[in-house]
Amino acid sequence: MPHPIDHTPDSALARLAPTMALTGRQQALKAEVMAFCRAHRRDDHALFIIEGDAGTGKSLLLNALFTAIQAAARGRDTHDPLHGSRNWLLVNHPEMIKLYRNISERQPDLRKKDFERPTTFINQMHDRGGRADIVLVDEAHLLLTRSDPYNRFRQDNQLAEIIRNTHVVVIIFDAYQVLKFKSLWNDATLARLVAGYPVVTRRLDQQFRVHAHADVMAWVHALRDGRLLPLPAPQPFDFRIFDDAQAMYAAIRQRNGQYGLCRMLATYDYPYTLNGQDHFITEGRFHLRWDRAMPQARLPWAERPDTIDEVGSVYTIQGFDLNYAGVILGPSVTYDPGTDRIVIDPSRYEDRAAFTGRDGIGDPRAVMERIILNSINVLMTRGVRGLYIYASDPRLHARLAALWQARAAVPAGDTVP
Repeated sequence: MPHPIDHTPDSALARLAPTMALTGRQQALKAEVMAFCRAHRRDDHALFIIEGDAGTGKSLLLNALFTAIQAAARGRDTHDPLHGSRNWLLVNHPEMIKLYRNISERQPDLRKKDFERPTTFINQMHDRGGRADIVLVDEAHLLLTRSDPYNRFRQDNQLAEIIRNTHVVVIIFDAYQVLKFKSLWNDATLARLVAGYPVVTRRLDQQFRVHAHADVMAWVHALRDGRLLPLPAPQPFDFRIFDDAQAMYAAIRQRNGQYGLCRMLATYDYPYTLNGQDHFITEGRFHLRWDRAMPQARLPWAERPDTIDEVGSVYTIQGFDLNYAGVILGPSVTYDPGTDRIVIDPSRYEDRAAFTGRDGIGDPRAVMERIILNSINVLMTRGVRGLYIYASDPRLHARLAALWQARAAVPAGDTVP
């Protein structure tokens, strides 16, 4: 069960506010990282890694930590090792940058300029010279691990460049949220980057976002590995399989009227181009546009009222909470009745940019499949109160329907064999 602290989102800004209560484990980890930063601020390089699945409070901890660091840096205690330090929080996610900068408006020790995209920070440090003292990186699984001139990153590895330009780096990382070949990480790559420097790794395991019994997260974790378990037992967390995408959308609209922050999401299996035009997802009688690119909007996509009439992608929603998520599993997510397993068809995945940069990858198809399963993991771990699912592939659609019927047939207190 989740921690009794109520993390139900009224807004993403409230969810990540530094005033949000931390658990004992988070408080202890915050104190440990603060001590690490004080101890190594003058060192050549040092790295602190915080790992954890989606929904384990990583970003909340990171923002509380950064606020405390900046309070010490800008405070009056000249004896504090952090006093006068130059620090940044980086995240390679335009919607999250909006969120962090909005939060900074309410915190006296934070400035909007404290938050940057990794490429902007790297290029600025290259031009200006010198080094940052402490850099925190949220969603470090989105850092580039190869050159990307289109996005103005011309070096080989963003984490390597951040470490090169910083004394102490603190990163948040989840291997199950890597979404592109050019953000592909493994332990060996990381070990090479930090060889010879102080490195500490800690992990957060307690689930805060999904207010559900353990069987819900067990089901989602099995699916991200291609396995189908019996459906979670009936419980306050509203888990449903839908036979019709339009009916699921109607239910999401109803929940949005009750609670707010309820949205439709889909795997990247439907055409989408950044050309200023609307692009639509059609599944039977369901017909709704993809999320519109609105970089000028002040609020993140999940919080804009108009986006109840859109379908969000993994790139729009990663890092954010919803009250209810309606997830469409598109044509790339198929099913093999012989093995009773999910089968991923990368040829049906429309995010071709996710598959660029395959040079040197030994088994690119396996990585493609892993990327798509990771994207499903992100989509299915957004809902605090409920998760609704619709599958496009006919065989997967039928299998999920059978699991739903089997759950409905089980008397209260029993489990599906």
